[in-house]
Amino acid sequence: MELHTEIEIAAPAEIVWRILTDLSAYPDWNPFLVRVDGEIVEGARLEVTFAPPGGKPMTMRPTVLRVTPGRHFAWLGRLAGVPKLFDGEHSFAIEPLDGGRVRFVQSEKFAGILVPFLRKMLNTSTRAGFEALNAAIKGRAEAIVAGDATAPVRPR
Repeated sequence: MELHTEIEIAAPAEIVWRILTDLSAYPDWNPFLVRVDGEIVEGARLEVTFAPPGGKPMTMRPTVLRVTPGRHFAWLGRLAGVPKLFDGEHSFAIEPLDGGRVRFVQSEKFAGILVPFLRKMLNTSTRAGFEALNAAIKGRAEAIVAGDATAPVRPR
C-alpha cells in the first residue's frame, strides 16, 4: 500500500529544503512529525515522533536510506524494529518548477503483515497528517519568501 500527497509551493527549492532538513525546528511548525532527532545522512538512525490527527503520538527509529541534497530524502521505519511486521518507507521530494516554485511530494510505501489491518487508519488519519505537514511547510516557505520574520529558518 502507498500513500502519496503533493502540494505546490511558491518558494525556491533551497528554502523548502532548509525547512525540511532543520529537524530541530519541527516542533515550531510541523503538526505531524512533531519531533525528529538525528541527522539526515544515509545510514543514520533518526528518532521520529509523529502525531496523526485524532491519534496518539508514536515514536519510531527509522534509518535514513537515501539523501539527494536539496531534492530528496527517504527513511525506513519498522514497528518495534521487526522486519515485515509493519514497514514504512517514507519519502520527501522537492521538484523544482518554473517561476521559483516547487512541487513538494510526500509519500510512504507500507508493507508487512499488519498493513491490511491498518489500511483504514493509514488512508484517513495518516493521510490527514501528511496533508497537514504539506500545508504547514507551504505556509512556512511562502511566509519566508514574503519576508515574514515570524517564520525564521536556521541557516544550514
